[in-house]
This record gives sequence, structure tokens and C-alpha cells, in this order.
Amino acid sequence: MEYIKSKDIYLLMRDVLKLINPAVMEHGSRVAYMVYKMLREENRFEEFELADLVMIATMHDIGAYKTEQSRLNDMLQYETRDSMAHSIYGYLFFRYLSPVPDLSKVIMYHCRDFEKLSTVDYEYKDVAAYINIAEKIDIYSMTMGNQFDPRMFQKQAGTKLSAAGLDRFYQCDAKYGLLSGIKSGAYKEELKEITDYMLFNNEDKKKFLDMLIYCLGFYREEMVLDTVTTICICVEIASRLFLPEQEREMIYYAALLHDLGMVGISKEVVTAPRKLRPEELKHVRTHVEITEEKLIGKMDPEVLSIALAHHERGDGNGYPMHLTDRKITLQQGILQVGDAVSALLHKRSFRDVVPKNQVVGYLSEEVARKRLKQQPVTILLDSYDEIIGHVKKETAAILKMYQTINAQYKLVSEKYNI
Repeated sequence: MEYIKSKDIYLLMRDVLKLINPAVMEHGSRVAYMVYKMLREENRFEEFELADLVMIATMHDIGAYKTEQSRLNDMLQYETRDSMAHSIYGYLFFRYLSPVPDLSKVIMYHCRDFEKLSTVDYEYKDVAAYINIAEKIDIYSMTMGNQFDPRMFQKQAGTKLSAAGLDRFYQCDAKYGLLSGIKSGAYKEELKEITDYMLFNNEDKKKFLDMLIYCLGFYREEMVLDTVTTICICVEIASRLFLPEQEREMIYYAALLHDLGMVGISKEVVTAPRKLRPEELKHVRTHVEITEEKLIGKMDPEVLSIALAHHERGDGNGYPMHLTDRKITLQQGILQVGDAVSALLHKRSFRDVVPKNQVVGYLSEEVARKRLKQQPVTILLDSYDEIIGHVKKETAAILKMYQTINAQYKLVSEKYNI
């Protein structure tokens, strides 16, 4: 069963990254539109190939979320300094985590001067050259406004920028009014149309969504481990309850996506080393509404209903809908247990990791108060050490991937003297 369409994978990644910092993704969308029109004019790529290149062009600055956090609100500042750092990190991010590693070098090469890029043996180097042109045009047009003239880059033709690429941009701008379309916002609809040609199989979709978990780490690294822990606990409980495969799949997707809205919550509030004030707690609770806003229309409704109920409790004192036990499904109850235990197993700014005996006591008390469903709690407590052991293996794999990317980033950075 298809729980999410290919184009919605792309739109979801873009929208979540926009929550972390909108400037990078808005810039990426404008660049992707210009590159799309330039490549389409050449008539050498099929529509589905163009769709993949639109995705990579949109995400070309994804590494900046990691390496340029202090400069993300000043596009001109971080693009005019040595930009190899975010290019390299973005390349490694896509190489190791995405199902399209062959396109990852587009990200690494997109800031390279054309003189150096022209000597590289890479199938998509001209795409990287087009991105280089488009992002410079976008940044300077946004900065200079009506005073901007794209012909100002002609003096860099053949050296810093591709002469053929510049000619292609000037041709497309004259023919389609690229800059005026961007200024009016009309480009968004045209860019959205190409996403219908995105074609990912189920394995690729899962890999993109797994990559989305790592994107949450740009907001707060602890979110990655929290999410993976929740997924593991939920999958283990569902498996031990012998739920049908389709239901286990729905629980997996719901657990993966349930906390996306947290990236829209103030980090200062989330990491406050104290008990939250009532207005702060109210703010944090809006993450469920943000999750719904980002997932509705993209994710299967049943999966969404599971994800949005992770803070509901059987006594009606949960949120946001104050559901009571008879209105909470078993699938929702499994996620509630997984999310609650995941929070206890990891350190928070205001407390340390909660030991096993206290976790067991908490779960038993919540069942007694009819706040959590007995079935998933009983399954978890009966196999607690085995399930938590599996969780530790999965989180260790996540940490290893982080270490691999960071180690590779260090090596490549040393090569380029960053």
C-alpha cells in the first residue's frame, strides 16, 4: 500500500527544513526553478530525470543547516565566503543517507569555479554549474532588488561561471521571464507541476524518510535518537502483538513522523533547564498541530491519525483532542507507549536518564490510571530488556552513521584546507 506519494516525500522534506530555517529552502526553490527551466530548454532529460534534478537543486544548500547555522539568515554572507564547508557536508549527507548517491556530487561541486569544474569527469557537472549560476543570480537579485542586472555576471563567463550556462540563463529569462516569475511568485506552481514526475519505489521512500529523521538533527540532535527509539519500541511491540503487516507499517510511519512539528517550536523553550511555565508548555503542545499541518494531504489519513494521537491519554487529559480510552485505537496506544518511554530513556536539559525501575513504575501507574493501554505496556514490560537491547543497537547504528559522516567531512575538509 502507498502511504505517501513520491512528490510528497520531496514536499515534506522541503517543508520540514523550512520550519528549521525558511531562507535556505526558499532560496533552494528559486534556484531549482531556474535550473529546471534551463535544463528543460536543452531537451536532453526525461521529465522524471528533471524531477530528480529539481529535488537536488532545491536541497543544494542542505549542508548549510549544519555548517552555517549562525549565517543562515544572511544568504549573501554565507554564499560569498568560502562555501566549500556546506557543499561538502551536503554531499556527504546525500551520499550516505539518500537513495540517489549518484547525484550527491552535484551538491559538492555547485560552488566550484567553472575553470576547475570543467576538468572534472562527472556526468552531472553541468547541472552543478547551472546551480552555481542560478544561486548567484538569486542571491544578488534578492539583495539588490530593482538595481540588479543579471548581465553583471558576464565578466565571470568562462572563469568563475560557465559561459554556456550564462547564455542559457539569459536565453530562458528572455523567453520565459524567469526573474519576473520569481518576483511575482508564479514560478511556484510551475515548479510544483514537475514534482508529479518524481518516481520513488517503497524502498527509496523509506530511505528518504529515514534521511528526514537525520534532518531533524539540524534542529536538535537529540530528536534523531528520540525518534529512532520510538520507532524501535513501537515496531517491537507491534510485532509481539502479531499485528498484520499493514498495521505494523502504519505504526512505523506514524512513529517516524509523529514529532516533526517539534522543529517549529522555540529551541530555547525545548532546551530550558527547568520546569516549563504554562505559556511555554502551551507553546510546546502546538507541535502536534504543526505536525498535522505538514502531513495532512501528504500522508495516509490512518497513519496521520496514529501520529497525531501520541500525546492523548485514556483518561481524557491528553492533548490535543482529549480522547478517552474507548476512542484510542491499539495502534495509537502503541505509539503513546513508545513515545513516552523514549522520552524517559534519554537525558533532558532538566533531568538525567530515567532508570529501568522508575520506567517500569511509571508504566504500571499509567496503566492503573487508565492513561496508557494495558496490552502494549504488558508486552513491553514482559520483554523489556530484549526490546531495550534492540533499541540500543539501533541507536548505536545512528551514532555510527553520524561519526562516519563527520569523519569523512573532516578528511575532505582537510583536503580543501577548510
